[in-house]
Amino acid sequence: MLPLIQSDIKLPLIHSDIRATNDFIKRQPLNGLRGYQTAPYTFSTNQIYATCVSLPVLNSHLHWNYHSNGTVDVAFRHTGSTTSQWVAWALNVNGSGMIGAQAIVAVTSPSGAVRVYTSDVNSYGTGLEESSLSFDVPRMRAERVNGDLVVYASLVLPNGRTRFNHVWQVGPVNNGVLSMHSMSPDNRNSVGEVDFITGQMRAGGRGGGVSRQRRRNAHGVLNVVSWGVLMPMGAMSARYLKAFNVANPAWFYIHAATQTSAYIVGVGGWATGLKLGSESTGIKHNAHRNIGIILFALGTLQVFALLLRPKPDHKYRSYWNIYHRSIGYCVIILSIVNVYRGLDILDPEKKWKNAYTGIIMSLGVITCLCEALKWFIVVKRKKEEKRRHAGTNGSNGDNGYGQSV
Repeated sequence: MLPLIQSDIKLPLIHSDIRATNDFIKRQPLNGLRGYQTAPYTFSTNQIYATCVSLPVLNSHLHWNYHSNGTVDVAFRHTGSTTSQWVAWALNVNGSGMIGAQAIVAVTSPSGAVRVYTSDVNSYGTGLEESSLSFDVPRMRAERVNGDLVVYASLVLPNGRTRFNHVWQVGPVNNGVLSMHSMSPDNRNSVGEVDFITGQMRAGGRGGGVSRQRRRNAHGVLNVVSWGVLMPMGAMSARYLKAFNVANPAWFYIHAATQTSAYIVGVGGWATGLKLGSESTGIKHNAHRNIGIILFALGTLQVFALLLRPKPDHKYRSYWNIYHRSIGYCVIILSIVNVYRGLDILDPEKKWKNAYTGIIMSLGVITCLCEALKWFIVVKRKKEEKRRHAGTNGSNGDNGYGQSV
């Protein structure tokens, strides 16, 4: 794989010499992944950087010069910056993602003044408090120019390494206090891997961020399929199939198989949720978590209730039916509510939420049609039974006064 721009170039790059290739440069991908060489940019100090990369999200760019003594001069640039906003760029020396990130933070006050400092990020609940890093940062400063917030720093790369996972982030400042950044896809995907000597850039870092996002996606898919789709379908099979005599007792086995499958898949989704929660100290989605726990408990009760189901002629069967249906409908309602809460947290492309809404609306329409058909069959069956009963009484010779003719 060819480097973006060879770091051993000795002559300074003159912006006018490469301006004509601007459109071509902006479209050159890095290693076939997200991330592109940035268009030429003139810094306020007229500093020239040998390697310049547009990061894939958050309107951010990374410029650097690597030196043979193991140091690197970096300029991190966030375009479209506003006042009352913080911006951070970090190297993660021993891991990936947010935890362990060695950050350089710049905070813009309402007056436009910029403060820059370092912060060792050790938890998801961090307030980005000022602290020393695991490597030296001899020089750093920041400025805000024409809506761009630029952070300059000189880093002494640890252990002679040149390849690191890096993280960048943007968030609000409220009354002087740094607040949590958004959980939008761009904010969650602002991780990658950078090699300062070759200029190679890779989105997602070495496994950590990508792996976590895959677990989040798996958690969402498992729960949408199980609690959000299969559970309602299982309830519909029990309510409507048994209205047809030809479907007895097949409706019961279809119902039991659908609900059991939904429960098994749902347990997988619930387990991935627990795993994600244990890895996300400081990030709380209390309502989503609590509803998930309630759903798991009620679903487990329904499984055991199936094993304890009284026979049809048992005196307690009517009470069991009331319990089973009540819990079942509660599970369906809570499942749909929690799926939407989960989609809001995961925040995928809008088409996925629309797709689930379409599925629920389709099931709702089918339910209405089946309900009407069921009552039509029930009413028709009762009329036939009355007619049959009347015919039976007539064949017995009853004249209406209790006397036979």
